[in-house]
Amino acid sequence: MSAQPGRLYGVGLGPGDPELVTVKAARLLGAADVIAYHSARHGRSIARSVALPYLRGDQIEEPLIYPVTTETTDHPGGYQGALDDFYAECAVRLAAHLDAGRDVVVLCEGDPLFYGSYMHMHKRLAHRYPTEVVPGVTSVSGASAVLGRPLVERDETLTVLPGTLPADVLTERLAAADSAAVLKLGRTFEKVRAAFAEAGRLDDAWYVERATTEKQRVEPLAEVDPATVPYFSLALLPSPLTPAGAPATDPAPEPVRAGEVVVVGLGPAGRPWLTPEAQEALAAADELVGYGPYLDRVPPNPRQLRHPTDNRVEAERAAHALELAAAGSRVAVVSSGDPGVFAMASAVLEVAAEPRFAGVAVRVVPGLTAAQAVASRAGAPLGHDYCVLSLSDLLKPWEVVAGRITAAAKADLVLAIYNPASRSRTWQVAAMRDLLLEHRAPDTPVVIGRDVGGPEESVRVVELAALDPAEIDMRTLLIVGSSTTKVVDRDGRPVVYTPRRYPA
Repeated sequence: MSAQPGRLYGVGLGPGDPELVTVKAARLLGAADVIAYHSARHGRSIARSVALPYLRGDQIEEPLIYPVTTETTDHPGGYQGALDDFYAECAVRLAAHLDAGRDVVVLCEGDPLFYGSYMHMHKRLAHRYPTEVVPGVTSVSGASAVLGRPLVERDETLTVLPGTLPADVLTERLAAADSAAVLKLGRTFEKVRAAFAEAGRLDDAWYVERATTEKQRVEPLAEVDPATVPYFSLALLPSPLTPAGAPATDPAPEPVRAGEVVVVGLGPAGRPWLTPEAQEALAAADELVGYGPYLDRVPPNPRQLRHPTDNRVEAERAAHALELAAAGSRVAVVSSGDPGVFAMASAVLEVAAEPRFAGVAVRVVPGLTAAQAVASRAGAPLGHDYCVLSLSDLLKPWEVVAGRITAAAKADLVLAIYNPASRSRTWQVAAMRDLLLEHRAPDTPVVIGRDVGGPEESVRVVELAALDPAEIDMRTLLIVGSSTTKVVDRDGRPVVYTPRRYPA
């Protein structure tokens, strides 16, 4: 005997289509040492045929062949006695593998604990060995799916019955049921159909055979030839709230939607930086508008129209979005970071102030800013008062930029610097550094964050006097410390923080 026993798995394989085997079931089928399955004396197992695509081919197989199915037996305990002895013998066979440390998967059509053959092994072995039951799609769910009719809706109840019940019990329960599924047909079919008729439900009932397989068959229950009915079939009484032939959707016309513009912050990079609110706004949109590289960060959805534009046409982009919304579309205008920080929110709201867009709703959904992302990677450089500046002089004169840099430096504020350089703007970083050095010590820490959250992420800390403009581009954000900002070494890397207390 192995020091560590094997593990017993009862694995549901679903109603018949191998593609309805769950991912977990498929993994266990491929990994197990022993595959066990029930079959009649002919040796063919439906469960094994469903599992076959997932088996390795070199596993130990344990066919559990029933001694009787529908025939009579001379066993002293009768039919049930013969089955009880059979299940006990099967449990002994599987226990031998488990004792030897082998993992055993017992295959089961549908769900193992829903009229499943596995449950007989479970009752005999689960208290002795580590055991896990892997649920599967039931035959009832498969039948409902291929019929295309809901089982239950709203506060209806579903009644599940075995066809082996007495006829009067079946009739009584079918008459009282909202929806019902009757399993184990085969030889019980004529009795079951008569019970549907007696309960006044036959005209609403359906017959489903081998659901989800190539041999599936779906017919009105009243029209089925009893001689053709196998055991793996069921009678289904679907929800009366969706009658046969009813449209799948509400027949009422779709309400007229009012268009709106939602300005969405994507964060600095990637899905992990996207807020749930932003994700919801993007998913609900009919049309997406934005700078091309930012739109590329939103996964494509063929339902949505996308309108990429150049980075320098903010007013035109805003007007286009508002025009689309005025025509009834739900429009998401995307921005990197937060849309209200040097981004599209102000551009959209400025154009929306025009009288022609007075009736168009505009919402702004915030996003994680680049300053926050870079700060988090460096430590906490924004831990005290700070200001946010853009070095771009495309929309404001450099004299204004320089005056604000000087004012922030004199006020001893930490600075978060956006848009520090581009291919056409190469001298501003050096000019900013020189202005700051008039009021800051040469060793003031500067955090250089590039492509934070992206594949080329880089975060470094340099002294202000050593800041090299040649290393800075448009994908970079700078954080310049105040007189109180500290740099400490933690685990071999610099950590930057600005204390919350300011010296008296």
